This record gives sequence, structure tokens and C-alpha cells, in this order.
Amino acid sequence: MAIRTVKNERELLLKVEQGDETAFAELFFAYHNQLGQYVLMLTGSEEMTEEIVQDVFVKVWMNRAALLTINKFTSYLFILTRNYTLNCIRKRLNERKQQENYNQSVLTDPILSEEDELILDPDYQSLVDKAVAQLPPQQQKVFILRQQGLKNPQIAEKMEISTDSVKKYQQWALKAVSEFVKSHAALSLFFILIKK
Repeated sequence: MAIRTVKNERELLLKVEQGDETAFAELFFAYHNQLGQYVLMLTGSEEMTEEIVQDVFVKVWMNRAALLTINKFTSYLFILTRNYTLNCIRKRLNERKQQENYNQSVLTDPILSEEDELILDPDYQSLVDKAVAQLPPQQQKVFILRQQGLKNPQIAEKMEISTDSVKKYQQWALKAVSEFVKSHAALSLFFILIKK
């Protein structure tokens, strides 16, 4: 993709290098749509595109002291955008894979027996949501962050607690959710059998 260069680019870069925020805004609006079209083509997500383009320009601002050493700014901008976009896509794919792995591990958790898995309520997710809503706040937060694909050290850092505490909260949460789901699934099975 070729980015069309604005006529006063060198002048804008000089001003941006000196910390001129108005010039930076002008530079942003001059290239933002062109980059956005390219990123949207790669990601297919308007929300992700907006974040990426903004992040790229934050990087440009943070590295503004070196702007005039760049021979062709549009090439630099394109490469920066391409690399950042590909990294974001890789990260999203990894997060999705972690989420799928986590979901699989919850479904095959040793706390739930094979027999229990067979009699799960048809509205299983609703039961899990109800169970999670009844957890104490710390357990609830750990459980939700794990569902989002975060690992124990990341959760510990985010919640400002030890990884051992994260493990304990996760174990307690899984046990409580499992027991809640089992009891309600068994109750559902009982009512199904009565209706027959």
C-alpha cells in the first residue's frame, strides 16, 4: 500500500519534533484515514483498527525526537503500522486460543465427573453465570479473569495479590461453581424425569 504524502510533511515533522501538538494533530488527520483503510483490510474490525491507528500515532509522538532522521516518513509509518497490526492480530489469536484451552479445561475439570457432564442443564452457561455471581468478590474476579484467558501471574499482578492466592481463589471458585452447576443440573434432571 502506498501512502500519499502530504505537501507540507517535512514542515509538520519539524514542528512535531519540537513538540508542537497542533502540527501532530494535522499529521494524524493527514494519514489516519489511509492507515485505517489498510488496517481494516487486515483486521476486519473497526474497533481494532481505531485502536491500532491511535497506538501507532502514540508511538510516533513518543519517538518524535528522531523524526527528522527518517528519510521517508510514509514508508516508516507504513512499516510501523504493518508490524504493529500483525503483532496485535497474533496477540488476539493467542488470547482466543488461551480462552478455548481454558474453556476446554473447565469442561473437563476433574471436579466434574463424566456422569455430571452428561446431565448438565441445557442452559449450562446461565447456570455458570449464576454460580459466578454468588462467589465472593475476589474469587469472582479471579474466575472471570481466567475466563478471559489471563494466566495466574497476570491475574496476581492485576489484582495485586500473590500467585498462590490466585490459585486458592481459582480452586475455591471452581469448586463452588462446579457444586452449584451439579446441584442445579441434578435438580433439572429430577424435574425432567418427573415429567416423563
